[in-house]
Amino acid sequence: MPAKDFTHVDGDKVKMVDVGAKADVLRIAKAQGTIRLTKDTMALIKAGNVKKGNVLATARVAGVMAVKRTWDLIPLCHQIPVSGIDIDFEVGEETITAVVEVRSTGKTGVEMEALTGVSVALLTIWDMVKSAEKDSTGNYPETRITDIKVVHKIKETPGKP
Repeated sequence: MPAKDFTHVDGDKVKMVDVGAKADVLRIAKAQGTIRLTKDTMALIKAGNVKKGNVLATARVAGVMAVKRTWDLIPLCHQIPVSGIDIDFEVGEETITAVVEVRSTGKTGVEMEALTGVSVALLTIWDMVKSAEKDSTGNYPETRITDIKVVHKIKETPGKP
């Protein structure tokens, strides 16, 4: 397999890629990830009885905030004009899947923003229910965040389908 040319690394030097000459295009990315919780915790969430408040509403706000601050969290990400963010949750019997779609018209993609939104939304869920998830030793044997991935990406040049 041939060696890849890395755009952000040259020996021991790390740099942010200059995207200034690139055209602005519509960019959409959708990412998702899942948190596994106990059935008892899921029942509390569904009934709206979590002590810290509305879990999914709080996670949604946290996800939006994370998308908007991705450039500040990931060292080589560009600060981009985010034009839209949709965050949905698929609630199962023992899992919640967060789905984040990010839209922008700009010079670079929005995959990292979508992944960051998913990650922070799921971490917020964990934070809100951690007291219910702890076992008698103070550990979280059932709780886990898994399968964070980009599930859809669009790069659409204006005037071209």
